[in-house]
Amino acid sequence: MKVIDKLAWIEIQDKKVLGTRSKGKDTFYIPGGKRESGESDEAALLREIKEELDVQLDQNSLQFMGTFRAQAHGHPDGVMVQMQCYTGDYSGQLKASAEIETIEWLDTDDMNRISHVDKIIFRWLNERGLID
Repeated sequence: MKVIDKLAWIEIQDKKVLGTRSKGKDTFYIPGGKRESGESDEAALLREIKEELDVQLDQNSLQFMGTFRAQAHGHPDGVMVQMQCYTGDYSGQLKASAEIETIEWLDTDDMNRISHVDKIIFRWLNERGLID
């Protein structure tokens, strides 16, 4: 079984999660991405969020939320994605950058618009009262 190792930044405001949609795609994802060779979780997350959203995460504020695994969206059966999820403060103004076409604030009403692993994360956040 192949596992895609990814990192994600969970930003919650008004009981909604920040979601991103890449250019040419129809599915929203929690922002983040893959680490480069030798990168720590923190370094990869800071780099990915700067590239995608043009904001700077505060490395000292990062807090691990959990690891989530599911079938990778748009990949053959058996290809899994594993996401190490963090929360943390940021500075700057959120905006779509690089391959990101748009950003939206999402909740459990948007389950049909998000990836498989994000559905698991949204349910987990909802069970804890963090999102609607």
